[in-house]
Amino acid sequence: MDGTLVSPDWPPLKLEEVRAVLAQFAAIGAAERILTVSPRPFSAAGVVQAASGPVFVKRHDRRVRDREGLLEEHRFLAHLFAKGAPVPRVHVSDEGESAIALGEATYEVHAIPAGVDAYEDAISWTPFRAVGHAHAAGEALARLHIASRGYEARARRPRPLVASFSIFAARDPIAAMARYLGQRPCLGADRGVRVCAARALDLLTPFHAELAPLLPGLEPLWTHNDLHNSNLFWSDGSAEARATGVIDFGLSDRTNAVHDLAHAIERNIVEWLDLVNDPGHPCATRIHLDHLEALLDGYESVRPLSAEEREALAPMTALCHAEFALSEADYFLDVLQAEEKAVMAYEGWLVGHAEWFHCETGRALLDALRRRAAGRRTRGAGRG
Repeated sequence: MDGTLVSPDWPPLKLEEVRAVLAQFAAIGAAERILTVSPRPFSAAGVVQAASGPVFVKRHDRRVRDREGLLEEHRFLAHLFAKGAPVPRVHVSDEGESAIALGEATYEVHAIPAGVDAYEDAISWTPFRAVGHAHAAGEALARLHIASRGYEARARRPRPLVASFSIFAARDPIAAMARYLGQRPCLGADRGVRVCAARALDLLTPFHAELAPLLPGLEPLWTHNDLHNSNLFWSDGSAEARATGVIDFGLSDRTNAVHDLAHAIERNIVEWLDLVNDPGHPCATRIHLDHLEALLDGYESVRPLSAEEREALAPMTALCHAEFALSEADYFLDVLQAEEKAVMAYEGWLVGHAEWFHCETGRALLDALRRRAAGRRTRGAGRG
């Protein structure tokens, strides 16, 4: 959580349990050995060598993802896969199930995407290794959004670790925040959360005021909401590599394309670990404006943004982190009962990130997005 490796919250997969899961998938065959173990903190996962080849197996605590929670993601993935999007195929058991409930856990099994996991060892909130990677990531996200059209499932019900968009999608974010906390008893009952939520609302209100008139122009869309470099597979490890696959749809929900693009900016362009390790000097947090331009150029080369979407991108980038920070706090309080980690989420990420967008470096990032929107608007008027 601060850029260092720590012991996982969930025990790693064991060969015996993987064999019990894959026994329900005759086409995959028996599990032979575990090849890699994922260091990601919210579940236990790894690549498993099976009789038919390698597959990706992930185990969730049922309080985090029960069967229906996983099926929300799998139905979206199935739509994307059918539309030709570069997403992994979710394997279905002999009984027709993609979410396998065993004891207190829920399992899913995915095919391995084409390409290489070039950022396998990358820590969250670290930048692209090349400007070309940022451009390729933008292209991949745009293709995902095109493939997502026509998927009309309703938004996910309240559950931990989902990057939803409801508080600042509302006309009255104060009332929407109260509803959000009320639907999650551990958040609503925690005084620290309530205080920080009120502070975040104060800090983010100017950005909501900027976004609110543009909201009617943002078409609802199911989105990924976590497109950082290590959630992509790549054609090779070079600086010119193409993005060949998009993985990990655990945070997906019905939001809009700008919300998803803002998350990609927030995840990849700002080196938040600088802020974690030196909170007293927020303006020293590095940003990568060359990567920002490349990411957006790549996106718009595939799916040009509308005028409303371009203008909404700056305020959305300041707002998009809020609900996932609260969702993480809910996970830490309700599932792990880890108050110290929850404080990092609601003080460090909810409030700390909101404060950062008011400092010189945060304003520079948002101003770059506003200049880009204004420049495109001026060029469009000139052509007219």
